[in-house]
Formats: sequence, C-alpha cells, structure tokens
Amino acid sequence: MLPFSTACERNKDPILEVLRIRFADRAQVLEIGSGTGQHAVHFARALTHLTWHPTEQLAYLPDLAERIKLEGPDNLRVPTLLEVRQAVWPLRSVDAVFTANTLHIMSWPEVLALFHGIGGVLSPGGVLCIYGPFRYEGRYTSDSNREFDLMLKKRDPKSGLRDMQAVTALAQQYGLRLDADHDLPANNRLVVFLKEPG
Repeated sequence: MLPFSTACERNKDPILEVLRIRFADRAQVLEIGSGTGQHAVHFARALTHLTWHPTEQLAYLPDLAERIKLEGPDNLRVPTLLEVRQAVWPLRSVDAVFTANTLHIMSWPEVLALFHGIGGVLSPGGVLCIYGPFRYEGRYTSDSNREFDLMLKKRDPKSGLRDMQAVTALAQQYGLRLDADHDLPANNRLVVFLKEPG
C-alpha cells in the first residue's frame, strides 16, 4: 500500500485555489519534495495547461513514482531525484516552483541550498509558491505551531519552523520578491515570491 498523508488531503483544495490564480499563465512547474505524490496528482489533474515535474530524495522516490504511474495524468512527469545540495538540478529552467512542508524539516544550510537552486532554475518573472508553517519576527502564529516546532527540534535540532523575515531576506539574494502571504487552514501559510525580470 502506498504512503498516504491525511494532511495532504485536507490542504490540497485550499492550496489549489491559490495555485489556480498564481500558475494560470505558467507552463512548467518544478515541485520540490513531492512526498507521497498526492499534491502532484491533484494539482496536475486540475491544472491541465501545466507540465508538472515532481522531485524527491532517493529514499522516497520509489513510492512517489508508483503513485504517479498509477494515478498521474499525462501532464504529470515521471519523478526525478533532487537533493537540494546537488550541483546540477534535474531541470535547467522553469517558470514556476512549488514546495510544501519542506523548509521546517530541512536544516538551515539545506534551506540556503534550496534557494540557491531555485535562483538558478527559476526564469525571470517566474513564480515561487511555498506552503507550510512559519514564525513571524520570532513569534508563532498559534500554540499548536509552537508545539509542532518543539517536536521537530526534539527529533532533529537542525530543523524547525523558519522565520518569515529570514526567508524573505534569503529570497531577496536571488532576486525573489515576496508578493503575497496567504493564510490557509491549520495555521499554515502559502507565500508567493516573484523573480525580478531581467
């Protein structure tokens, strides 16, 4: 039986509402950390004008590939290996990037590598959408997010909820400007960055 995320099922439609607008004029989407593949299948089915490129770390790639083989529409590509620190990413240029629930399970050096890679493959005028929980100026948006952060750090001290101001400052180093910050269910956010043209 394939891995199944109940959180993905809960949040896929609220995320899709934003992606319908932000990816309306996009063509190629790189998804970083596709996990179980539930998001990739759902979004590719709904956004048929897109070519959706899922990626994952080696350990999770077989299950992801199996779900896409069984459930994926024609515009959902075979998943490829992506470790954020690798020198060459699987795609050279895309006009959109999506990632969900990744920044808080990475170490900060991995977050730095993530943005370095995105800066290299996202074309000028491109859109980056990041879904997940964040802190703001060191403050949590809810008690449940505080408890979640403590649980993450107990499991792995290098992980944890990222501060939006730090993420925004990092994004700016790669020409990415914060364009929108959407409040989604379960105390999560969907933040949208635009890459400066030219």
